[in-house]
Amino acid sequence: MRAVITVIGKDTVGILHKVSGICAKHNANVIEVTQSVLQDMFAMIMLTDISGIGSDFSALSDDMKALGAEQGLAIHCMHEDIFNSMHKI
Repeated sequence: MRAVITVIGKDTVGILHKVSGICAKHNANVIEVTQSVLQDMFAMIMLTDISGIGSDFSALSDDMKALGAEQGLAIHCMHEDIFNSMHKI
């Protein structure tokens, strides 16, 4: 099982560190990351393996939302099944 995590917001030091720290806390393995800084805007997509998380997926998602609120970022954590369903025609 995998999850897609997206982050959008004003670029500051440590965004990747903080997001990956929450992944580590929940034992979600980061598989792939792509990020860009467009002027002062940060954009990132992270693919994670959540097959070994030690808690409910909603706990990971809630921690990401809390980090986003704290840092002024839009962070979304979406299960791969939902992501794939949304992008099927």
